[in-house]
Amino acid sequence: MAKRTTPLLAAASLLALTACGDSTIFSSWTQPAGQFLDEGSFGNPTMNNVQIHNGEKQVLIDLNSRFAREVDTVVTFDFNSARLDGTAQAVLRRQASWIRQFPEVRFRVYGHTDLVGSDAYNKRLGKRRANAVVAFLASQGVSRSRLEALVSFGETQPVIATTERERRNRRAVTEVSGFVKGHPTLLNGKYAEVIFREYVESATEQPPQEESGLEAIAGAAQ
Repeated sequence: MAKRTTPLLAAASLLALTACGDSTIFSSWTQPAGQFLDEGSFGNPTMNNVQIHNGEKQVLIDLNSRFAREVDTVVTFDFNSARLDGTAQAVLRRQASWIRQFPEVRFRVYGHTDLVGSDAYNKRLGKRRANAVVAFLASQGVSRSRLEALVSFGETQPVIATTERERRNRRAVTEVSGFVKGHPTLLNGKYAEVIFREYVESATEQPPQEESGLEAIAGAAQ
């Protein structure tokens, strides 16, 4: 009796699995093992794990936090424009001064737009804005090879969720992205040298402060 019911139970089980199962899993039977797990980005988690274990990820996070803390990382633009006005140029000069202190580090510029206009046009406009920032940083002595990649998010990441014109959405953002390949980096025990280099460059003698007229009079009265 048990032998006659076994095939029926097996068939019922297979039908139940087929009804409840994920078609992706069953289609994977005809593909190389593990392919459906990749989803085209398998290398990114691996790289992330390597960077975390060797300390590189934390150093990048710390440097990016410091960069954002010490300089303004964002410049904004007029409507439908990639021109850098005087305010934006002043911000980028400060960025360039900071970036020049770290020849070991690469940076990435992200271009954004507001939500006025088509997706395709705004994608191109975001790229033009990123290009404008890179060109200006290069004019300030930053090697283009250290400006790793230009990315345009177009209108997909607004700061202010509005379909109207919004200057805060029309921006370019500079961020730390990695280390220069083959360059002595902060991870090989050289971080103290970087700190020392910054200290020496900043240790310029300040001229004595001149007394104002009122202070001079007060001093003479004493």
